[in-house]
Amino acid sequence: MKYPDEKECLELLRKAGCGENVIRHVMSVKDLAVSMAEKCGADIELVRAGALLHDIGRGKTHGIAHAVVGAEMLREWGYPEELARIVERHIGAGISANEAGKIGLPGKDYIPETPEEKIVAEADNYAGEGEEGIERLAERLRKRGNSEAAERVLALHHEMKRCLD
Repeated sequence: MKYPDEKECLELLRKAGCGENVIRHVMSVKDLAVSMAEKCGADIELVRAGALLHDIGRGKTHGIAHAVVGAEMLREWGYPEELARIVERHIGAGISANEAGKIGLPGKDYIPETPEEKIVAEADNYAGEGEEGIERLAERLRKRGNSEAAERVLALHHEMKRCLD
């Protein structure tokens, strides 16, 4: 098996210090993401592992840097780069290099590119709050002066809806 299975992912989350609230959340994201992957023809095993591990960095920080921290943990532990990139790029609909520099992240793009990266980002945005949650996220981003990120969230949502229809 190329990617860690569900049991191994849960062990990694606990090893990283993630609490049960994070584990409940990632299980919800995993269910939604796997369903999306099946409908969109994406790599189901990669999506499953990415969805389960997308918040692994929350064992170290609950700030926005949890995505970068989690990706680095997976790289250090020898997991495939495509899995680390899902974790690194799951925030909202990604973070541009310009935005990253402004918020203290290394100045590179964190925007999801592959179908698997996009599915996990969308499932994370959608889980628990559905369509209304996507709209609220976009509105919060606009209110913070980040209309670029708000538009990315909505564009990703519309792209995923086309795939799922």
